[in-house]
Parts: sequence; C-alpha cells; structure tokens
Amino acid sequence: MNIFNYITIASTVIAIILILLQTRGASLGAGMGGGGEVNTVRRGSDKSLHQITVVVVLIFGLSLILGILA
Repeated sequence: MNIFNYITIASTVIAIILILLQTRGASLGAGMGGGGEVNTVRRGSDKSLHQITVVVVLIFGLSLILGILA
C-alpha cells in the first residue's frame, strides 16, 4: 500500500465523522428535508466545521485520484 491509500482511508473516516457532526435542525424530520428554514447562514463553529469538512473531502478526492494514477 502506498501513502495515498492511507490518506484516503483516514480522510474518509474523518469526513464521515465531520458530516455526522453537522446539524440542520433539532429533529429527525429536519434532517430528512422537513426543516422550516429555507435560507440559513452558517456562523461560528458551524461555519468552521463546514469549511473543515470541505477541505477534508477535497483531500479525500485528491488522494483518491493520485492513488489511482500512482
């Protein structure tokens, strides 16, 4: 196994955890699209968590592509 495989596995686990930590509403129905908010603004730790998730998913994608090419 090369380094890209380890990076892919680690970023997958981290991305799953970060996605599950993000909340859209207080109930299960809100998670399924039944929330009352149409437009929401991310603030504070929610914004930071979202930005970190985007970076980790980008790392996942790049490591996957580079692992295939290597």
